[in-house]
Amino acid sequence: MNLHPLPALMLEPLVRTALLEDLGRAGDLTTDSIVPAGRCARMTLEARQKGVIAGLDLAAIAFRLIDPAIEIKFGRQDGVEVSPGDIVASVEGPARGILTAERTALNFLCRLSGIATATASVAAALSGHRARVVCTRKTTPGLRAVEKYAVRAGGGANHRFGLDDAVLIKDNHIGVAGGVHAAVERARAGVGHLVKIEVEVDTLAQLEQALDARVDAVLLDNMSIEDLRRAVTMVAGRAITEASGRVTPATAPAIAETGVDLISIGWLTHSAPILDIGLDFRS
Repeated sequence: MNLHPLPALMLEPLVRTALLEDLGRAGDLTTDSIVPAGRCARMTLEARQKGVIAGLDLAAIAFRLIDPAIEIKFGRQDGVEVSPGDIVASVEGPARGILTAERTALNFLCRLSGIATATASVAAALSGHRARVVCTRKTTPGLRAVEKYAVRAGGGANHRFGLDDAVLIKDNHIGVAGGVHAAVERARAGVGHLVKIEVEVDTLAQLEQALDARVDAVLLDNMSIEDLRRAVTMVAGRAITEASGRVTPATAPAIAETGVDLISIGWLTHSAPILDIGLDFRS
């Protein structure tokens, strides 16, 4: 897997904000009261479920922002599958700092690993098919970049990162514009020549209109398997085909068999369960 880490410059503000939220107005009352200032400890981040890891860099930043003397050694890398009991990383240094950063580090690591694991389950179901699983803009506010990174760690690909990197004309745009052709014409006149245009269609009749307008991609929303097959035949390679709507690992293979290029899934980032990872003290 060719997974490129995100720059620390992008990650640190996210982690810093989360730590400040947790520290509140008085810091870590529990740890500061119980743990002597000079006490050091060694702890391990350990997987408690099978899944795919993502977010190790954010976890490491959390520990180091609280205390730069904390050392983190990765036992696994993002994008790697783990089993219960696997040591994901070891954390060693001032005990106060480790315990204060623990929850923030785990929140990022468990959340992003959950997204990576969910994505991997769909990617595995699509093994042997041409279609790729992609995410959507249904992300946690403020965390889009890292959640989309987690999708890549799980073997998926990314759709739009925001409203400014492509045109996606949806049903409400079509309704306000007065039709598919009108919406596409206005979009094409309003953006640069490098910006791709995709149209969401619910019916084969709408698809025909989108193809007549020479769009770059079509989003085939909540279509039956039979209509997806017909849609792919109609498109005949003239545009990228993307299927969406209540996709699961169980239904993904049948959708892929219709010949679509992409399968987009919103729940990968808005509803994926966390991957259970714990921080355990080593005496």
